[in-house]
Amino acid sequence: MIRNTIFTGHTEMNLTPFFERTSKLNEAQEWRNWSGYLAATKYELTHDNEYFAIRTKAALLDITPLYKYRIQGIDAESFLDRLVTRNIRICKIGQVMYTPWCDEEGKQIDDGTVHRLAKEDFRLTSAEPNLEWLLLNAEGMDVDITDKSKEIAALALQGPNSRAILNALASDRLDSLKYFWLMETRLDGIPVTISRTGYTGDLGYEIWIQPEDALDVWDLLIEQGEVFGITPAGLHALDMARIEAGLILLDVDYVSSRQAVVNLRKSSPFELGLEWAVKLKKNDFIGKQALEIEHSQTPEWEFAGLEIQWDDLEAHYRKVGLPPGLPGLAWRTSTPIYKRNNQVGYATSGTWSPILKRYIALAHIKSEYAKLGTQLKFELNVEHYRKLTSAVVVKTPFFDPERKRSCPE
Repeated sequence: MIRNTIFTGHTEMNLTPFFERTSKLNEAQEWRNWSGYLAATKYELTHDNEYFAIRTKAALLDITPLYKYRIQGIDAESFLDRLVTRNIRICKIGQVMYTPWCDEEGKQIDDGTVHRLAKEDFRLTSAEPNLEWLLLNAEGMDVDITDKSKEIAALALQGPNSRAILNALASDRLDSLKYFWLMETRLDGIPVTISRTGYTGDLGYEIWIQPEDALDVWDLLIEQGEVFGITPAGLHALDMARIEAGLILLDVDYVSSRQAVVNLRKSSPFELGLEWAVKLKKNDFIGKQALEIEHSQTPEWEFAGLEIQWDDLEAHYRKVGLPPGLPGLAWRTSTPIYKRNNQVGYATSGTWSPILKRYIALAHIKSEYAKLGTQLKFELNVEHYRKLTSAVVVKTPFFDPERKRSCPE
């Protein structure tokens, strides 16, 4: 039996309930620390097959390291509605809402999903630990908040064949399960919750499981999914997919306002392209006054998509006798963006998109230069020398298939 923790150097790392399977499948034995858990970056020696499984077949990802909080009680709805920027009062039982939450200055702390399980029962997921913040803001309210992070195992089944795999196993068909809704069902008799959510921008589902059932569910999915091309996938493939989907990542595309050491590192939801998730017409919520003021003014920054132009990029490499250099992995480094000789922003993450055949990036750009079609310059290094190559502001998401939202007729 594998222990649920191991030591790496001086750090104690948790193991998810799926580690007994994922550790044997991981050919490269390459892992990353995700919220104190060992998470596979890739299972094969390269991540290419895992990426294409997300986009053309079905990929299975262990997402247990997400933080998961249960929020229950008479004031649960009121508490969450005050905490986050979305209107939780219109969230129906069985519905899931993506939402940011902010500090009093309107700067984003984190983002995640709210699952309404019952009238007075919710689950909140997040990227970072938020229990202290939740308890602080629940003072005086009739609400019970518990950290369920280690009591719920979770898998993401993503890709165009994901629904067919689950339909072959579930006691209830998923054909009518709408985008960002959830259902209780059984997989070969094992009780699970399935939400039509994910971090890939494709048709996909997340499966919430009791830890003692984790390995059985993994085995069922792998066995049933074999004819559908199911492939275990790691964080490298996920990172490429989420950039294509234009989805932000904490500590990469923005810094939590609680962790930022200077104000310049803080961002509001408006500056992260999340204005659609800020409901200023609802009752008071944390950060509302600051966000109302910001909304009435022209924002200094916008979060935008960039497409690095091929001809200019290729020319830089041809001049030194090299083929064009394209990233094999999604990158997460701050890269300056220029207009003429003035820096007007910085890219935070980018990737070569194999399915789109485009070099894309997500970037913070000063508002006057963030309009669609604006021609900018992207910094890159060619043989140790800094070069500026052409880039254009484009709409996100870069990849947005109809199957992500649609249901079978």
